[in-house]
Amino acid sequence: MPRQSITFTEPNDEWLKAQVDSKEYGSKSDVINDLIRQARSRKSELEVIREALIKGENSGISELTPKEIAARVVERKRKNGEL
Repeated sequence: MPRQSITFTEPNDEWLKAQVDSKEYGSKSDVINDLIRQARSRKSELEVIREALIKGENSGISELTPKEIAARVVERKRKNGEL
């Protein structure tokens, strides 16, 4: 695995230490890798929602607002186990 040197502010370093001390993670690297995985997952979820919104916009006029459409897409994806 590639190694990196990263500098953290003191509050962030203390937070990382607390995560490791809680025994939820084995190291600061584990915490950082988990945070990156979560961010990548959120990005994928947003891309799916954007694609659905674009598809809906291109399909014609809707009585729903963009927020209502997004909420329905999220609800449907959750029911299908996709989110």
